[in-house]
Amino acid sequence: MEQLLRWDTELFLALNNLGRESWDSFWLALSETATWIPLYALLLFLLFRTLSLKVFGLTVLLIVLNTFLTDQGSVQLFKEQFQRLRPCHVEALLEKMRLVKEGCGGKFGFVSSHAANTFGLAVLAGNILKLKYRFALVGLLLWATLVSFSRIYLGVHYPLDILCGGIFGALCGGLVLLIFKKINKA
Repeated sequence: MEQLLRWDTELFLALNNLGRESWDSFWLALSETATWIPLYALLLFLLFRTLSLKVFGLTVLLIVLNTFLTDQGSVQLFKEQFQRLRPCHVEALLEKMRLVKEGCGGKFGFVSSHAANTFGLAVLAGNILKLKYRFALVGLLLWATLVSFSRIYLGVHYPLDILCGGIFGALCGGLVLLIFKKINKA
C-alpha cells in the first residue's frame, strides 16, 4: 500500500507540474460548479424533450438522489473513513507542487467529490440520453474527465482520489440508472 501511495504522489507531482500559469484560469473555471450551470440546464432541457412529463419528473428526482449518493457517499464512506490528506495539506509537498486554487478545500481528499458527482451524472444522464443523442454519454464522460483532471492540475487531489471518485460516481450512476429502468418499465 505504501508503494501505491508513493506512485500516486509521484504521478500527482508529474501531472500537477505540467501546468502553466497561462492555463490556470481555464482549469480554475473548469473546476467551478457554477461554470456548468448552462450544461445542467441543457441536460434538463434534453431530458424534458426526450421523456414524457411523468418520466421527466421521476428522472429529476433520480438525479437528485444520484447527486446525494455521490456527494454524501464520497464524504461519509470515504473521506471521513480513510482520512487521507489532500496533497495541498501535506507540508512536504508544498514546495514541489503548484497550488493554483486559492484555498485548498477540506482536509481530506480521498475520494474526490467532484469526480464522484460528475461521473455519477455522466453515467446516469448520458445513458438516458444516448438513445436519442448518440454522443451524449461520450460527451458527458469527457466532461467528467476534464473536470476531474482539473482537481489534480489545481493541486487539491491525487490521481487515486480522482480514479476512485470516478469509479464510485459511475457505480452510483449505474445503480440509479437501474432504478430508472425498473420504474420506467412499470
